[in-house]
Amino acid sequence: MLPETDAVLGLLEGGFGRLSVLVVGDLMLDRYILGEVDRISPEAPVPVLRRAQHYERAGGAANVAMNLAGLGCKVVLAGFWGEDKDKDELAALLAAAGIDTSSVVTTTQPTTSKTRIVGRQQQLLRLDVESREEPSAKEQRSLQESAQRMVSQVQAVVLSDYAKGALSAEICAGLIAAANAAGIPVLADPKSRDFGKYAGATMVCPNLHELSAATGVGMDLPAALLEAGEAQREQFGLKYLAVTMSERGIRVLWEGGEFHSPARAREVYDVSGAGDTVIATLAAALCGGLQIQTAVELANLAAGIVVGKMGTVPIAQHELIAALTPSSGITGGEKVIARERVARRVAEWRAAGETIVFTNGCFDLLHVGHVTLLEQCHRFGTKLVLGLNSDASVRRLKGPSRPVVGERERARVMAALAAVDAVVIFEEDTPLELIGAVKPDVLVKGGDYSVATVVGHEEVLAAGGRVEIVPTVEGFSTTNIVTRLVNAEHRG
Repeated sequence: MLPETDAVLGLLEGGFGRLSVLVVGDLMLDRYILGEVDRISPEAPVPVLRRAQHYERAGGAANVAMNLAGLGCKVVLAGFWGEDKDKDELAALLAAAGIDTSSVVTTTQPTTSKTRIVGRQQQLLRLDVESREEPSAKEQRSLQESAQRMVSQVQAVVLSDYAKGALSAEICAGLIAAANAAGIPVLADPKSRDFGKYAGATMVCPNLHELSAATGVGMDLPAALLEAGEAQREQFGLKYLAVTMSERGIRVLWEGGEFHSPARAREVYDVSGAGDTVIATLAAALCGGLQIQTAVELANLAAGIVVGKMGTVPIAQHELIAALTPSSGITGGEKVIARERVARRVAEWRAAGETIVFTNGCFDLLHVGHVTLLEQCHRFGTKLVLGLNSDASVRRLKGPSRPVVGERERARVMAALAAVDAVVIFEEDTPLELIGAVKPDVLVKGGDYSVATVVGHEEVLAAGGRVEIVPTVEGFSTTNIVTRLVNAEHRG
């Protein structure tokens, strides 16, 4: 299980929304043309593609920005693009994600784009549109000024270097100095063979090929390569060096320590953009206050998700929340969530295709009737949210001698059950407001009820959900248990 899981879930369920990140680098538009190949051209020995569909995605630094937005962060993007149709398509994608592009500089050069032609899941050809000329001195000054103005307004800076001309040594040095002066982390995804370009950064995140090019040590000598990487980290004053090692995961080095996170991909379909996902997740995690080990594990988990998809696809909150909250994996304490977080967690579950079940009760002195109800509840869907009456609510419903067990202890006990995915304490006499926040697909009540007498049935049915009644287990109730205990004490 991921370290600091509850803190991670807190960030994913709203915490990242309080953080702003500046991404500076090479913007690209990734275009995909997909079709079927069933013959060879009679004109030349090349396959004939019958186009079935096409789509566009943000690439390069723009994909880093999309990943940060997918995690919930506010994002400011700076770089270059041209005045052309590709720029319009890229701008539309970024605007739809809520990314601030006011710091992007328009140049006379074309917007960098990559068109991938794919047949039967095999890339046949890639067509790149880009300029080999560096941006003018005026354009570079404009970018540096617009980007550095934003440093004081964000909590982290990412330098996404694809060696397309946006990140000169001067721009990198200026942004790193500004970030260090502001006391915020600055992370670099390198393409330069000289890591001195990123001197003073908090973290540089090369893959094995990039580290090999920077150190001169072959990729077939991983131990020596990492040792050379550590020397580079020390030489250029980097706090961390995070090396993405493909199927071997991620290894992060720092002064006096290192940490390795094994790869988490279930099935690798396309590695495009995985490095963007890693650096975006690391940046969000570090400025969110997570430990370095947690940040690396979260980045590895995110990368494992995106490489299972076709094309450049950013990570989304609901995918990480779903991965972090399996019934069998999340601990009991991490299932007890505050009222203000439940709607977000349920929304992310629902986006991941889960069916949400809700039930409620006092659950004072857990007994077999409770367990039977909860097991039945879980059969109606894939995620069970349990609304738990607070102590004050129980006293109003059951009398001054109840509850026997306090709300915190009751919540923790209920959360420890495998059938329960989330526990939320509510203060009201009925769970109506909580049901409105959860909007369950299935509302379940245990006992001698009809659908019409279940609190919240109208709201759930109106939204297209259903109500299920689970009969009680005869002879088992908290009241009976308390009565027997009192009688036994009197007899004693």
